[in-house]
Formats: sequence, C-alpha cells, structure tokens
Amino acid sequence: MAPTKIARRRGRACGRLTGPPDKVLEAAVEAGAEDVESDEDGHRIWTGIDSLHEVARALEPMLGESEGARLAWRPSTEVEVRGDDAANLMKLIDALEEDDDVQTVWGNYDVPEEELEKLA
Repeated sequence: MAPTKIARRRGRACGRLTGPPDKVLEAAVEAGAEDVESDEDGHRIWTGIDSLHEVARALEPMLGESEGARLAWRPSTEVEVRGDDAANLMKLIDALEEDDDVQTVWGNYDVPEEELEKLA
C-alpha cells in the first residue's frame, strides 16, 4: 500500500476578497479555482500550483485584490485535537511562530472553538 500524504502543495489566494460566499464560489469556479473555503475570517481560494496567479488575476475585477496569492500546504485530512493535547499543540505552535528562523507553520490539526475558548 502506498503511503498517504498528509498535505498537498496547492495555490492559495485569501484575504480581502469581498462578497457573499456563494458569489465568491461562483466567481472562483469561473476563474478556474479548485475549491473555496469561507468563514468569518474571510475567503480562501484554492487552485492548482500552475494556475494560482492566473486565477488571482481573474478574480480581482470581480472580488477585489487578495491579501496574498502564494503556494501553501493544504491538509488532505484533519485531526481533531482536544484537552491537554490541544494545550500542548498551541504551546508548540506559539513557540515555532516566535522563532525567527521559522517562516510559516502548517498543520493538519483542528482545534474546536470551545477548546480554544478554554485555552484563552
């Protein structure tokens, strides 16, 4: 059996893209995007590696300029983390993000909102 990849390298445009989720999804699909994630933090548009900048340019007239279009690691699966494990994970992520030698922290974890509230 072949090993499963935790994440795949994809293109990602996110940030100040404006509009309701259904409008953003429709515009992104028309521009050639693979997927769209929308939540209270904004919209994240996922593309193939080779089509990232083409899709981002096509979306600008419809949705505005994104805060950034770059390559990213997109998790293939997510693992829910709770309790002491969530607390330890958040400490690790904070330590990594504070390290000047670390540019970006990627992960396949999902810490539910109620767990994050307990940790705050």
